[in-house]
Parts: sequence; structure tokens; C-alpha cells
Amino acid sequence: MNLRFVKRINHPGAIWKTAVALGFLVCAAAFTQTARADCGSYTNISPKAAAALAQRQFLKPAAYRFRVAPAIPRDDDNDREPSIVGMWKAQFVSEGSVGIPDGTVVDSPYAQWHSDGTEIMNSSKPPITGNFCLGVWKQTGRFTYKLNHFALNWDSTGTVFIGPVNIREQVTLDENGNSYWGTFTIDQYDPNGNPVAHVAGKINAQRITPD
Repeated sequence: MNLRFVKRINHPGAIWKTAVALGFLVCAAAFTQTARADCGSYTNISPKAAAALAQRQFLKPAAYRFRVAPAIPRDDDNDREPSIVGMWKAQFVSEGSVGIPDGTVVDSPYAQWHSDGTEIMNSSKPPITGNFCLGVWKQTGRFTYKLNHFALNWDSTGTVFIGPVNIREQVTLDENGNSYWGTFTIDQYDPNGNPVAHVAGKINAQRITPD
């Protein structure tokens, strides 16, 4: 041990000075800890980063509000793909049928194609013979459709049942959706389901609109 240092410590004035110095160091240390606690502990960050962190208490986070633009009204009738759904005035013309000259108009019905895949036809034949038939259809291509429907055929008195009639169509809808054309077959059966007559030909139709 350094005796010179011991002597200085033993001196009354030195003891007083040493005590004052130690007290100052203790207070400084306590102040430093207090400052760190009050400011959120800046022990491991630079003074520049600490200043930036302190500055945050004066800043308010930005609030963003998003507004949804109102939808632009659509004219669905103009935007959607043309459909065969609707009411039609049709014409069946014989072509290649045995016993019926080509070009003969076999029927001029009104027909309605429904969106659920069903169809109804009001034939131009006398009502007493059974002038309504019911059918089902499906789309086979972008503008092509097939139809299968049945009618119950009676004689001219409406008292004798001749048998069921099966009518089939393969048609193409015009791109503007206002007409269609294609082929048809009509097969007459007796009450027991035996075929008794066959008619074939071309069909064309024009859409009926509310206007």
C-alpha cells in the first residue's frame, strides 16, 4: 500500500474532501439512473436516436380513411350475352319429308323459351286437336341450342286420341339475339308408342319484344 496515500486519507481535511467527492459521485449516479427511468432508458442507443425517440411524443399518427367509389350503373340488357330466352314467332317449313312438298309451311307457332330450361309452344293448328306442347332445352354452344318437346295429338273432333308427337329442334341464335334458325323433326306416334309419321325441315323465328 502507498503510505503517502494513507497519510493523506488520515488528514482531517483530506477525509472531508474525500467524503464530499464520494457523495458527489453517488448523487451523480443516482441522477443518471433517474434520468434513464424518466426518459425510457437510453442506455444502448445513440444521443441522436434518443432525441428522435423523445420527439415522437409530439407527433400524432396519421389516420387514413378509404372511400369506396359508388358503383357505375350497368345496363345489364346491353352487357350480357344474347340469350334465346324470350318469346318468338316461328315457322316450320317442310324439307325432305315424304308426302309433303318442300317449302310447305307445316306450322306457324308462338313459342316461349324460359330461363329455367323449359319451353312452351302454341301451335297454329286447331285447338281442338291439341295445339300446345311443352319442352325442355339446353345450350350446346355459344349461340346454339337443342330443344325436345312433346304434344298430345287428337283428331279433328277432339274425341279420338291419335297419340303423342315428339318435336326436336337444333337452332342457332343470331349474334344480335333477335332471330334464330335451324332444323326440326316431328315424329307422330300411335297411342302404343309406335311411329306412324315423320316430318323434317327448316325452322326460323323472330323475337317478339315489348316494343
